[in-house]
Amino acid sequence: MVTPVKNIIFDLGGVLINLDYQLTRKAFENLGVANFNDLYTQHHANPLFEQLEVGAIEPEAFYEALRETTGLTLTNRQIETAWNAMLLDFPVERLHWLSQIKNKYNIYLFSNTNAIHYNAFIHIYEQVAPQLGLDINFEHFFTTAYYSHTLGQRKPEVAAFEAVIRDANLDPAQTLFIDDTLLNIEGAQKAGLQTIFLSGGVTVLDLGL
Repeated sequence: MVTPVKNIIFDLGGVLINLDYQLTRKAFENLGVANFNDLYTQHHANPLFEQLEVGAIEPEAFYEALRETTGLTLTNRQIETAWNAMLLDFPVERLHWLSQIKNKYNIYLFSNTNAIHYNAFIHIYEQVAPQLGLDINFEHFFTTAYYSHTLGQRKPEVAAFEAVIRDANLDPAQTLFIDDTLLNIEGAQKAGLQTIFLSGGVTVLDLGL
């Protein structure tokens, strides 16, 4: 028997905001980084990118380390622009849906992200929020928003999920986690959470929550 859901934890990229990882790969290739997929994909990050995602290094140190790793003389701005290329848009219907769903559940966000992407997606949201009559503060949707670079831990580590559960004082059995990356789903399940894996073009709008 499945325990009724009282809380939902959403992933961000690919769930609430559209992403295209290939745009970042192409942007770095255009800068001369021939092996970018060896450094970062949706399913894999080398230690440099993992350090950025858990806040172990600041953006400036990341830019310098990436220059050293690639052997290329790139500006901070070039790296930032290429790195942010994957971030697309917040579909209007998902934002309106979030506004409604938070009246039915306690909702949270848990994203593997970094300071560079955080600033970029907050800016993307702030550009559309006033037109939609939404609060300019993106985090108003959530009881609490958790980001790997401020939490100091990242998915799919079970300890990362446990840190969120503990901080939010959640009962895992009553909490649903939604993500579009299978490894993250498996980590959440090990932490005792109910899960939904979004794949094959399915979006949160199709879930009937």
